[in-house]
Amino acid sequence: MRLSQNFTKTLKDAPADEVSKNAQLLIRAGYVYKVMAGVYAYTPLGLRVLENIKQIVREEMNAVGGQELIMTNLQRKETWETTTRWSEDVVDIWFKTKLQDGTELGLAWSHEEPIMEMMQQYVKSYKDLPAKVYQFQTKLRNELRAKSGIMRGREFVMKDMYSLHATAEDLDAFYNAVIDAYKRCYDRFGIGDDTYVTFASGGAFTKFSHEFQTVCDAGEDVIYLHREKNIAINEEVIDDAIAELGISREELEPVKTAEVGNIFNFGTEKGEQMGVTFADAEGKPRPVYLGSYGIGITRVMGVVVEKFADDKGLVWPVNLAPAKVYLVQIGSDNSRAKADELYDELMGKGIEVIYDDRDERPGAKFADAELMGIPFRVTVSDRNLSENKYEFSARDRGESELLTHEELLGKLN
Repeated sequence: MRLSQNFTKTLKDAPADEVSKNAQLLIRAGYVYKVMAGVYAYTPLGLRVLENIKQIVREEMNAVGGQELIMTNLQRKETWETTTRWSEDVVDIWFKTKLQDGTELGLAWSHEEPIMEMMQQYVKSYKDLPAKVYQFQTKLRNELRAKSGIMRGREFVMKDMYSLHATAEDLDAFYNAVIDAYKRCYDRFGIGDDTYVTFASGGAFTKFSHEFQTVCDAGEDVIYLHREKNIAINEEVIDDAIAELGISREELEPVKTAEVGNIFNFGTEKGEQMGVTFADAEGKPRPVYLGSYGIGITRVMGVVVEKFADDKGLVWPVNLAPAKVYLVQIGSDNSRAKADELYDELMGKGIEVIYDDRDERPGAKFADAELMGIPFRVTVSDRNLSENKYEFSARDRGESELLTHEELLGKLN
């Protein structure tokens, strides 16, 4: 990407009404555009980050046997009435609408019931199970609070997976496999060391669940850690969990966190409520077992910003960054020709580059490089070219070094 052709521009200041650090920096760096509280558009730079997060999740979901699909955002009222979750006394974050003939519809906040309704058309026998499907979907939730930038949106991108099983044992085994897959996702995002599998309330889903909580000062949750036993408990279920796990409150350490994923074991509850059954080996109808597994794609992006950004701007892990290299050209036509050549070479090798080819002063280019948070900066200048060298620096460390062409390629490959 040549910055001279990019339609977004960096900003010195974020909107005055934006209080969250993640949104302030993402807006200033040109990754998102704020439409209203809790609602953000993603520019080409922001979309690249989201797609990188999605691809990591996609690879891990495929690895455990998931099949990708995409469901509708418009949902039938009758589908949700079968489980009582159409009622706003049960689910208080619905956005609802109507067709011109007055038919009530819901705008998707989740997809357990629609998935079950659809899968009944394909799951008839125990031989059709297990079935595991997932999607990347824009969810709409009428959140009361939306002051945490992209960490709590009213419109956001989510990966949700659903698994249907014939037995509780099969669901439990897959449930644990997804926990391991999620751990791999968070490791690849760069936040695995600070992310804990947490005992939590199921809320509008089920009685209990497991959350994936990342230690983060900007988070909205508090979890209690038992570091010796590697146990984490959400504050909202602390008393019940302590009783169930047989530990004392004095052993636990409170920590501020942000939820980046959750999983739910519904057992046969949904199957029984919706009449979704399969024929067992003896031909008898049995209710399907259901598991549900979510990762907030846009929320992960916000948490990564909060954890790694510094006073100069964003700092992206290599796996998530919109490009690996920020290429800066300074000086005469000779350095421009060399920078053009290097840009083409790196892109040809599959190394994604943001090329700052703008007619701007060097200080502005360096400031934008730091604000945008690209992992590595390479500067092509007349002075360094006289020694056949390139200036190389890593965003997370800051130190610069001069490298030959071969040394530079060795660093970037």
